Amino acid sequence: MEGRSEATREARPRGKYWWLRWVIICIAVVVLAVEVVLVWDQLAKAWRSLLSANWWWVLAAMLAALASMHSFAQIQRTLLKSAGVYVTQLRSEAAFYAGNALSTTMPGGPVLSATFVYRQQRLWGASPLVASWQLVMSGVLQVVGLALLGLGGAFLLGASKNPLSLIFTLGGFVVLLVLAQSVASNPHQIDGIGVRLLSWFNSARGKPFYTGLDKWREMLAQLESVSLTRRALGTAFSWSLFNWVADVACLAFAAYAAGGKPSLAGLTVAYAAARAVGSIPLMPGGLLIVEAVLVPGLVSSGMTLASAISAMLIYRLVSWIFISAIGWVVFFFMFRTEKDIDPDAAVGSEAGREAEGGP
Repeated sequence: MEGRSEATREARPRGKYWWLRWVIICIAVVVLAVEVVLVWDQLAKAWRSLLSANWWWVLAAMLAALASMHSFAQIQRTLLKSAGVYVTQLRSEAAFYAGNALSTTMPGGPVLSATFVYRQQRLWGASPLVASWQLVMSGVLQVVGLALLGLGGAFLLGASKNPLSLIFTLGGFVVLLVLAQSVASNPHQIDGIGVRLLSWFNSARGKPFYTGLDKWREMLAQLESVSLTRRALGTAFSWSLFNWVADVACLAFAAYAAGGKPSLAGLTVAYAAARAVGSIPLMPGGLLIVEAVLVPGLVSSGMTLASAISAMLIYRLVSWIFISAIGWVVFFFMFRTEKDIDPDAAVGSEAGREAEGGP
């Protein structure tokens, strides 16, 4: 039996583009090797700068990174509370630390992290639809917050000579958030749109127009449990924006620790660009990709190459290695034993106890 399973694994066909990942990794390694040779003197200066870093600024960077993680938990708690799901601060923060460790250190980390956080929310009592809605909504808030941060930095740098373009962009984001809040408050207002799209889809498949209609309306009925007021949306978005501000502060403190004095606008744009490319799931934690974008961005903000490399190393050690290490400790102490718990069974037993009036 064991030999057959090994033979099955060996015979399993590879994906069509299985080689692309290895090509990208090889190119990144070659580029990094060439850069190391070309800037060896600067690397030596960066190492000396790293050893002589101001550790008070390093401590400030660590506190800023912890504040950034705290904001993630607050976003989750605010959105889940609007759907009638209550979770303690400790459990919410622990879930995000563990999820972040999975996301930034494991192959396919973002998928593993989303699955892990979804599972935790189901254990807390969220329905499948509410848990999925929370993940999507928090992701939208994060994207909007990062976009605003990047636009703000670009505007301060003078990249936008016409203030009206920034105003219209900000107005578009506000409209997007208001529409999201309106749909969450009254999901049946999109019933007609869903029915029309479903009928077109069924017509293209040669199915009766009402196929899937009951499931669609069941989803809308579940969304009625969400009561996302504008105040709750504003609170969630404020925490989302604070998350990015705290992470920029972490980078700024890392730059100060390395002896650099970057401009705030240039630092913000460099950070936004690095975070944007780091979200591409090619390497765990955006390894090599974030560094390749962040160092030139820091140099353009007014830092020397040596101090920019040192600042990048300090920032990555704090925001990636330090936070991920905390996440893995939390995972093994709090979540490792939950792998065999069925979320549906746990939610069902909780509902049964509430119906019986038990504790």
